Amino acid sequence: MGAQNSKSTHKKQARVVMMGLDFSGKSTILYRLKLNQIVETFPTVGFNVESLEMAKNVFVTIWDVGGQDKLRSNWKEYLEDTDVLIFVVDSSDIFRLPDATAELLTVLNNANMSGIPFLILANKQDVPGAEPIKELVHVLKLENYDDRPWEIHGCSAHTGEGLVEAMHAVSRLLKKSPNL
Repeated sequence: MGAQNSKSTHKKQARVVMMGLDFSGKSTILYRLKLNQIVETFPTVGFNVESLEMAKNVFVTIWDVGGQDKLRSNWKEYLEDTDVLIFVVDSSDIFRLPDATAELLTVLNNANMSGIPFLILANKQDVPGAEPIKELVHVLKLENYDDRPWEIHGCSAHTGEGLVEAMHAVSRLLKKSPNL
């Protein structure tokens, strides 16, 4: 009877879903983290998925979901069993921030996302005129999300600045995920 009653000590590989509007830099961030180099990317149709080692023997699977308007209605299909959400915003495209805010709200209100921690990556902070982090907290209405842990970090997928700190944030948020 031992095998039937023993609990597995194996922890599942964490599932991190990365979403955001098209051209926010999701795929560039993913491959910068995976390969530590800039890779020429094209608009993602569907998704990219990669396994990354966050720390010694701590792996996550990151799902980078296409952000074009016509694909966003399918985002809900990727949210089941999510441990942490990374939502990428192009902080230099102030005209599309209201759209990003609306899409973030839709994702976080999905039943599968109840209590799931999230990280906002304010990408393109290296671009002149990029919206500062403090302003993005207000614009994205992040103060409304006191029902779950969240963090916001500035980064540049192009230079790599802020991405190590972002992965530390993902590690912290994974520890707070109700699914793990």
